[in-house]
Amino acid sequence: MAVALASVAATTRSILLRDTDQRINGLLAQEAGEFANFEEQGFDPETGRPFTDPGRLLRVFLERQYADLDEELVGLVGEVGSRPTQIIQQREIPVGRPLHEDADARRRIYASPDSTGTLERPEGEIRWAKVTVARYGGEPAAAFVVAFHPGREQARADEVFRVLLAISGVALLMTTGIAWVVAGRILKPVRLVRTTAAQLTEQDLTRRIPVHGHDDVAALAETFNAMLDRLERAFATQRRFVDDAGHELRTPITIVRGHLELMGDDPAEREETVRLVTDELDRMSRIVEDLLLLAKAERPDFVTPEPVQLAELTADVFVKARTLGEREWVLDGVADREAHLDPQRITQAMVQLAQNAVQHTTAGQRVRIGSRADGSRIELYVADSGPGVQPQDAEVIFERFRRGTARRGVRGSGAGLGLSMSELARTERVLPGHGSRSYDVGVV
Repeated sequence: MAVALASVAATTRSILLRDTDQRINGLLAQEAGEFANFEEQGFDPETGRPFTDPGRLLRVFLERQYADLDEELVGLVGEVGSRPTQIIQQREIPVGRPLHEDADARRRIYASPDSTGTLERPEGEIRWAKVTVARYGGEPAAAFVVAFHPGREQARADEVFRVLLAISGVALLMTTGIAWVVAGRILKPVRLVRTTAAQLTEQDLTRRIPVHGHDDVAALAETFNAMLDRLERAFATQRRFVDDAGHELRTPITIVRGHLELMGDDPAEREETVRLVTDELDRMSRIVEDLLLLAKAERPDFVTPEPVQLAELTADVFVKARTLGEREWVLDGVADREAHLDPQRITQAMVQLAQNAVQHTTAGQRVRIGSRADGSRIELYVADSGPGVQPQDAEVIFERFRRGTARRGVRGSGAGLGLSMSELARTERVLPGHGSRSYDVGVV
């Protein structure tokens, strides 16, 4: 704003000075043209004939003129290039030192070969125009000089410039004050975001920013609150995951330590202890591998879709699942189409669901595996004839370390990671050159 206002003031001064220069140049040209025309066409009023005396010519012309303020009309008579011997002056100006009182200035103008020019003096600048009078017989040469003192006009432009600067300064102060208040109100939510972010800790992610209005700053506050919601959920999940993982691993470690501490020298007892310890270590190894897999699932390249024939994928899953237990395995339905998905992750999820179905059924019971397509939606499913999921468990069975409340009256013995791992294949992605595809892995 300061640069803009200063530029406006400077531009205004420049325009005023340019207009002054144009007016002065026009006035000098007008006066010089009038004298030249009078010299060519004028007649001496006493004789009625053309002028023969340069002094008489200048005197008659100047008697008929009226100079403007800051303007001088001067007649010089004498040898060209030397000091004029006679001065015929029309008017004395009130500003600066008049030309008719400055002999050196008159000599320099009279001797100059130019018809116009600017004369710089300590007393002030002079703009001048000169018309040289030719000799009449043996009379000495003469010159008509119109001089203008631009000091007053320039001072007026400088005064306007100073007034504009003063007004601009006041406007700048007022604008700064208003902008300070407005910017403070606009940036208040931003400062609140910064303050809230500084007060957030891993233990306290509950603070939120109040949202007012529908502008960009309100949108920023809403986005920040949404980010805090995601962070709070992520930290809560992380803490729950660490607690559950520690709980699940603490049990086999306690069992292994207890058996090793109580192990005696009897070979049969030692063999049984080694078998139990090995079994617990294998279970710990499976839990750790499952945890590593779940951790890798957070990476963006965990799922790598590719073109896959659903019929072939469903048949491969069916063949692999048949080895999980003595059940009545049925290939229920096959979707005959191509889809973009990750065959390894889908197979892993389907086999995990089939394993879960085996755990909740008995020998000879039916387990169905199939796939179906409905528009852009593709479903791959495993359906068994087991007891089903309790209503209170339906919303949580796919969470990590969560198990059903009952399994035929007996609590499950797994770590509660199986269905969570199968959930990793549930994804929806938009691939380059393809529309949105939803691939659901479900269990009935």
